[in-house]
Amino acid sequence: MSASVTATTASSGTYNAPAFWERLWRQSGINFVVFFLIAYVIYPSQPQVGAPADVLVAFYSGARTRILIAAVFSGMAVLNLMWFAAALRTTLADAGRDGWGAAVTASSAMVGALFLLLISISATLAYSNVGSGNQLLTSGLNDFLWACAVLTSFPRAMLIMSGSFGFWRAGLISNAVFGACVGAVVLGVVGGTTWLSGAFWAPDGAYARFVWPVIGLAWVLFASRVLLTRSPATRSGW
Repeated sequence: MSASVTATTASSGTYNAPAFWERLWRQSGINFVVFFLIAYVIYPSQPQVGAPADVLVAFYSGARTRILIAAVFSGMAVLNLMWFAAALRTTLADAGRDGWGAAVTASSAMVGALFLLLISISATLAYSNVGSGNQLLTSGLNDFLWACAVLTSFPRAMLIMSGSFGFWRAGLISNAVFGACVGAVVLGVVGGTTWLSGAFWAPDGAYARFVWPVIGLAWVLFASRVLLTRSPATRSGW
């Protein structure tokens, strides 16, 4: 009898309640922003496009520990981004907008994959001894990091678009807020055109490094607020 009571209590505890996991995943967007900012602060300033070989060796060898620690926090950020996208998709599905939810899944998967690629390349260069390796390859990979970061603008913009349009179509945000989100989408797509050399609009320029990331993080926080203020549907899917 006591064993049966204990099992019943455990099965109905806080950690076995769908509402607990529902709210936990809806907080993942905030967790993503926190881990991203921690990794951003820890990670040293990335050498610019076309940096000389001695600068690259000094960076990847001298800052090896910081780069690898930042890689761990970056991985946690990607993990929480995936959970955030899952919570976003289920919310849109509950509101009858599963088409936009599917777009969230596709775009977030692409963003996560590209982020992991960037993290992997940087961590590999830091973990290996770049000073005794092929300097031309190291320089090429460093430039590839910047180019790949620019190209992530498109799936990042798609993630904002799919979530924003889904919220709007579901009646979860006002027309004015939706207009601001559309502006964020446009600024995100424009971020994929930052190909000038050594200027504000360069791959390593201020727009790609600061302006566009801030816009993306602000949208994630906004979307997290929408998720947390909406009452979750009653289901056992978690």
